[in-house]
Amino acid sequence: MAAWQSGRDGRGLQILAGPCARARLRERGLRPEDVRVLPGAAGGPKGLILNLLDQHIFGPWLGASTQDVHLLGASIGAWRMATACLGRDDADMAQAFARMADEYVHQRYESRPGQRPTAESVSRGFSAKLTEIFGGREAEVLTHPRYRLHVFTSRGRHILAREGRLRTPLGYTGAFVSNLLARRAMGAWLDRVVFSDPRAPLPMPLSDFRSHQAVLSERNLLPAVLASCAIPFWLQAVQDVPGGPRGAYWDGGITDYHLHLNYAAMASEGLVLYPHFQRQVIPGWLDKSLKGRHAATAFLDNVVLLAPRPDWVARLPRGKLPDREDFQHYGDDVQARARAWQAAIAESERLRDDFAEACARGSIEAQSL
Repeated sequence: MAAWQSGRDGRGLQILAGPCARARLRERGLRPEDVRVLPGAAGGPKGLILNLLDQHIFGPWLGASTQDVHLLGASIGAWRMATACLGRDDADMAQAFARMADEYVHQRYESRPGQRPTAESVSRGFSAKLTEIFGGREAEVLTHPRYRLHVFTSRGRHILAREGRLRTPLGYTGAFVSNLLARRAMGAWLDRVVFSDPRAPLPMPLSDFRSHQAVLSERNLLPAVLASCAIPFWLQAVQDVPGGPRGAYWDGGITDYHLHLNYAAMASEGLVLYPHFQRQVIPGWLDKSLKGRHAATAFLDNVVLLAPRPDWVARLPRGKLPDREDFQHYGDDVQARARAWQAAIAESERLRDDFAEACARGSIEAQSL
């Protein structure tokens, strides 16, 4: 049987991989038992186009294997990974992810006509939604037979240790300038705090940036996920997440936008399967405009990345992935925005089907990351 060619015309999905992973895919294809880690990036509504792919990967595909899998998530990625921990069978998994998509697509917050909702309003509404979905099911998330959840957050230091009308913009200005000089320099303002499944620590080191590790529990699961999704100036910070170091906690994507971590350190244990909405794995949120930090590094040697092809994206509503700009574009017409996002999710059946076809082959010719 011929190898599955990632760049073949007509496909919606492209498969990219680091050198170690490319050799393995060429030799034996992609098998569920080879996967040890699965990251979920920050990126807001962009993550919606992964919903049907998530249903398939976490349901029947990984269900054909038995090993433990570490799920790493920041922002919407944390919500996705926590959702995966609710599923105990294929039907469960499909229902959990379908609900997540529906809740995200139809989110609406109190605001005056033509004005953006306040951070207080968005935080209050989003917190209530997380409680509705995960409240009373914290133990279920933390006792999944195979999945080990790790929630990434960003904690403010010094002036950012507490949120304030002047403190927050001044602190983030300092973080922005420091990050221009060096990513590590941003650690003077913000550090990474990872809340991990009590049964298993992260399988890779966190020496690339100032970091702390804390234990996930039934008490702090919801505050940690809320903090991981708390986009500065859009949501309020979560103050003093239980079980973590004291401080104001914001979106995990600030320090780890796309979770560009040292996965190569655990290469001997297996592959990292990364469903993503683009081919670049950008380290931090403030690195989005710093193109020199978008290139792959040796950290990604054992990563298999799944991303939509640009020509597939061009067929989506407005010729792009769903994003937060849609809130402004559609304004108060929530239903128009919802229809556009639902159409993008429906189109992502192509990504799921391409992945299933690739995995059915004994060999995959992946593109280089």
